[in-house]
Amino acid sequence: MNERIQMEYVKNVLQLLLSTPSPSGYCRDVMNAVAAEAAKLGYDMRLTPKGCGIITVPGKSSERVIGISGHVDTLGAMVRSIKANGALRFTLVGGYMLGSVENEYCQVHTRDGNVYDGTIMTTKPSVHVYPDAREMKREEAVMEIRLDERVRQADDVKALGIRIGDIVSFQPRTEFKANGFVKSRHLDDKAGVAAIFGLLEWLKREKLQPAYALNILISTYEEVGHGAAWIPGEITEMIAVDMGAMGDDLSCTEFDVSICAKDSSGPYDYAMTSKLIELAEREQLSYAVDIYPQYGSDASAALRGGNNIRAALIGPGVHASHAMERTHLDGIRHTAALLAAYVMEPAESYGTQ
Repeated sequence: MNERIQMEYVKNVLQLLLSTPSPSGYCRDVMNAVAAEAAKLGYDMRLTPKGCGIITVPGKSSERVIGISGHVDTLGAMVRSIKANGALRFTLVGGYMLGSVENEYCQVHTRDGNVYDGTIMTTKPSVHVYPDAREMKREEAVMEIRLDERVRQADDVKALGIRIGDIVSFQPRTEFKANGFVKSRHLDDKAGVAAIFGLLEWLKREKLQPAYALNILISTYEEVGHGAAWIPGEITEMIAVDMGAMGDDLSCTEFDVSICAKDSSGPYDYAMTSKLIELAEREQLSYAVDIYPQYGSDASAALRGGNNIRAALIGPGVHASHAMERTHLDGIRHTAALLAAYVMEPAESYGTQ
């Protein structure tokens, strides 16, 4: 399976996704891009009332339906207030360290369609002026956005059409390195979604049908906890494809597909996890099994939403998650290949917990 994933295609999809701003709650543009990409492969994508997308892939058997999820929403911010000096105070969308976005370029997206550039800074951004600039605690109250516009007071900002509740996206700063590394914000989880499209492209190119029907769920609120709280009722098992974390006592690297045995929502399905490990070994994929106590996924949301499913979690290893992230094309390829192996397996291979 590994060598059959078309990585040039996967890279193009990943570039498209990373270049489209999509903080949680502001995903219309990226979902239009996803729908267009699915249509190129011959798949229709329907939208749920919440704005998630569902791509249905017919299987050889209709006996069961496997769900596969990935999310295109990212970390970001929202305008909280307009300050008297013309700067913007903001509130976080998603969970990240404020130090990880300090001095980052950003864009403010207004409701009338305008986009304004800015920079995220502390209220004491210069060591030449403020003696405590280094020591001050980075928290929302001391962070602001400096707009690249002639604004000196709040009325100047309002005249631009900027309002409370406008979305703020971060410059992704994407780089594809010649040695296969990918550096960018928002690899969580656009790298996972690119891997899913690698699977879809392989199925279409090889004119293959998975063993069972697939419902591919592209979610838009994962970073705030409820992306896949609702899933189609016919799904009985679900694989969330999201980034694998790295560090501390974790064994995952950027070259691996991560198989998560347990996260903050508890253990994932034992039989599914065991099958994924077996397939990774059979296909000679580079993989790691880890536990992420401070992590949740779309599968977590689906389980907490009351869906009667079993679930598993896999994804490419990503370094410095929710900061300046990095992965490798090998990790994305191994993720797509593991998905491909799983969806082609007949039911009798699975077992129970």
